[in-house]
Amino acid sequence: MTKRLESKYKLDRRMGQNIWGRPKSPVNRREYGPGQHGQRRKGKLSDYGVQLKAKQKLRGYYANISEKQFRGIYAEAIRMKGDSGAHMIGLLERRLDALVFRAKFVPTMFAARQFINHGHVKVNGKRVNIASYRLKVGDVVEIKEKSKQLALVLEAQALAERDVPDYIEIDTGKMSAKLARIPVLGDVPYAVQMEPHLVVEYYSR
Repeated sequence: MTKRLESKYKLDRRMGQNIWGRPKSPVNRREYGPGQHGQRRKGKLSDYGVQLKAKQKLRGYYANISEKQFRGIYAEAIRMKGDSGAHMIGLLERRLDALVFRAKFVPTMFAARQFINHGHVKVNGKRVNIASYRLKVGDVVEIKEKSKQLALVLEAQALAERDVPDYIEIDTGKMSAKLARIPVLGDVPYAVQMEPHLVVEYYSR
């Protein structure tokens, strides 16, 4: 399991954006960066700085997955024909933790990773406890029967600030979700603009 080493709210402050669109994000109150020098006017970022920030933002969004895992996704994306940035998004959205979050089974991407690691999720009827598990189109993800009444699940179901995207088919009665198709960037309901082409440029330097 990849351990999260920094506060997710701190990531919002560093990026200067409410990355997940959460009502409690500190950026909603203070748009400047963290620390005693956070209010100082920042100079214009270099091309490298812009690319690095885009990479940190996208990697951080997916529960701050490890640099090794993220670079591996980039390496796989550039081997595929077509737009490498679009392929990166498709690969990230096929992660099991991403679908569990998108389907509103849990309130945050970080909670999705923990929820899966604790064995609450099944894929095509079999328990899977690996958050980075790669889903295929048509795979069905469901919550174990004993886990459906957990406070975390009930909290997520009540969230009004986000909707389930149309590339995921939901069966609310069974609390299951199916990956209907691999999404493109415009399909993914990011709370802020993501720039995967800059991530590709960062790694291809």
